[in-house]
Amino acid sequence: MLAETICSAVSAAGLGIAAVTAYRKRFLTAARIAAYSLIPIGLVLTGVVQWVTDIAFQPSVWLGFGLLGVAWLLLMTTRAIERRGVGTRKERKAAAQAAQSGAVAPAASVPSLGSGVPADRPQTKPKQKQEAGAPGEDFSDIEAILKKHGI
Repeated sequence: MLAETICSAVSAAGLGIAAVTAYRKRFLTAARIAAYSLIPIGLVLTGVVQWVTDIAFQPSVWLGFGLLGVAWLLLMTTRAIERRGVGTRKERKAAAQAAQSGAVAPAASVPSLGSGVPADRPQTKPKQKQEAGAPGEDFSDIEAILKKHGI
């Protein structure tokens, strides 16, 4: 009952300020003030104020909010721990070994990005010795880039 009276008084005061502002020929500001001053009385008439006061004075409601907070805290904590990758030493070691052994890309017969010679430098004929070399030598620069990025 007290909350409804306070909201009504705030709305009446706001409408009075809006009337004075309109008298000073600042109609846009007066309309804005009137809109803001009608919000408290609208909340009273819709029952939101009664609902909030019922919630504020019941201990079981506060207990429910506390439990929701604890649940949210537990979820965020477990999510943060999961992101950090904390586990047993065996699990981390197995993951590291799997990452090292499984990260090798299969060799291709032809490079897909060209010969690696800049466009401003004329391309020379490849030497016979270079063509007969191991296929892994063609991709040494690519491997260096991948190693640099940890792939």
